[in-house]
Amino acid sequence: MTKQGSPYGTHRVLEPQGVLPQGAWKIDNSMDIWDNEILIDVSALNIDAASFTQIKGEAQGDEAQVAAIVQRIVSQRGKHHNPVTGSGGMLIGTVAQIGSAIAARHDLKVGDKIATLVSLSLTPLRIDEIIKVHMSKDQIDIRGQAVLFETGLYAKLPTDMDEKLALAILDVAGAPAQTARLVQPGQTVVVIGGGGKSGTLCVYEAKKRAGASGCVIGVSPFAKDCERMQALGWADHTLQVDATDALGLMQAVSKVTDGRLADVVINCVNIQNTEMGSILATREHGTIYFFSMATSFTAAALGAEGAGKDVQMIVGNGYATGHAEHALNLLRESSTLRALFDELYV
Repeated sequence: MTKQGSPYGTHRVLEPQGVLPQGAWKIDNSMDIWDNEILIDVSALNIDAASFTQIKGEAQGDEAQVAAIVQRIVSQRGKHHNPVTGSGGMLIGTVAQIGSAIAARHDLKVGDKIATLVSLSLTPLRIDEIIKVHMSKDQIDIRGQAVLFETGLYAKLPTDMDEKLALAILDVAGAPAQTARLVQPGQTVVVIGGGGKSGTLCVYEAKKRAGASGCVIGVSPFAKDCERMQALGWADHTLQVDATDALGLMQAVSKVTDGRLADVVINCVNIQNTEMGSILATREHGTIYFFSMATSFTAAALGAEGAGKDVQMIVGNGYATGHAEHALNLLRESSTLRALFDELYV
């Protein structure tokens, strides 16, 4: 008997009924797959930065407590969907089974190693064992299984780089791809959180696109991040400023741009309350790309209105056409970038 569900996975929703898996409180994480699903043996999770930061804070930095919180979330919800941040992450694993209804339409075969390019906040997941929590990498080695829906995006893991490195890069692949779309030659670009994983990729991409006539400004509250951005050489200015201090950030950006502010602001931070700093640092009719999952749409929309700023604000869709290969190619083209991420994630 065939058992074919919705392409979007709504057949897995347990509560509340009538919503898609991402918006559901709880989904069915039984691993008896439907005919249009793919079963994955999972080896590692990459928890998104906003979620992992929140979990580490709740766990007071205790590795065992981080593991317990992640296990609790998955047990309660059937997916890794952080109830505080609303975000998830992604995973890598090996294809274990392909549903009969979709096998002929996929380039996958059993045994292929893949990274899912859809959020853990909508992915049916079962954790059998947490093997290791990598506190500095936002990654967790596990033994478990997950289900990819018919419409789920994925990428085959590259053979020319370490799996954990690929996982780290693919988790934020949307950020540099969207930066490439937004930044034009000669523009002034501010990358908030420029010292982090997605921020570093965006600083590099922004400098490529803005060119010698453009100006890239990296922002971080941490001295070590600013020192690293300076050493890498892609940021024309580095500002050690807390982006939750909206007026302080605006004044710092204004000072290095002679009052012109930024044409494009890319927000990659993993904490709340940086919406107004992003808005005030942007020139009139400029563009802000909120890649951060800690962003509040309400705070951004009403804050811009309250400040009288006419700016275009883009929600950070983690998917862009060709984003996976685009992000991996950045490491292939820059030996400096590759060496940095090898050091951090391998």
